[in-house]
Amino acid sequence: MPKFAANVSMLFTEHPFLQRFIRAREAGFTAVEFLFPYEFDSDAIARELQHNDLEQVLFNLPAGDFAAGDRGLANDPSRIAEFRAGVHQALQIAQQLNCGRLNCLAGKRLVNVSEEIQSETLIENLRFAADAAANLGVRQVVEPLNVYDAPGYFLPTPEAGFAIVERAAHPNLSLQYDIYHSQRMSGNLAATIAARIASIGHVQIADSPDRHEPGTGEINFPFVLQALDTAGYDGWVSLEYRPRDTTESSLAWLRDLGYWPAE
Repeated sequence: MPKFAANVSMLFTEHPFLQRFIRAREAGFTAVEFLFPYEFDSDAIARELQHNDLEQVLFNLPAGDFAAGDRGLANDPSRIAEFRAGVHQALQIAQQLNCGRLNCLAGKRLVNVSEEIQSETLIENLRFAADAAANLGVRQVVEPLNVYDAPGYFLPTPEAGFAIVERAAHPNLSLQYDIYHSQRMSGNLAATIAARIASIGHVQIADSPDRHEPGTGEINFPFVLQALDTAGYDGWVSLEYRPRDTTESSLAWLRDLGYWPAE
């Protein structure tokens, strides 16, 4: 049976960030993730994790000016030093939070740099990050993002992501397989999971096309989650969706489908 983590950048947003950890624990979660820790006091985050007996599953490497539209910088040959400094910053925080995974956002396509140079830059940066993370027992993953939510993103499909992971050929690098992004671009979820499970290092979920909780869109989640079980995936499945109403009401699907005990 899948084990579920709460993405507290997306869930419990009715509350200030540091209050979302206790809300996650009270809702029944034992693990959390979030997008970025960098604007917050990492000591305060660590205290919330410890106080609420929560495991920190994953967060993202620095991704540039996210609010202004950046979606990473790993493909940009002019920002290699900035990327690598971000890796070291993220790993310091990962150690502090005892976080087992870091996610890399590749960046948006650059119009004045060739595709191959961007790919080579991304691969070398991923190898650097995967090496540095491996030295600290942290798993490095990289994530495709769909073109509807992230126009111009360099890795818009799962296929593009798997291809980069294969070219990088690093034992500490795998794909973050986001069910929502994958459905928006490629579909074929269960077959991809079965064929590619060895390259999948983390899973996130939301329904398509509106990115709300499972049961609000077109994805057959019992089938997809069973595919993960059948394939032998034993990692976390993180809820990275925007609740259609309150976060607490959005969690009913976990009980309705028998993943959590009835209240």
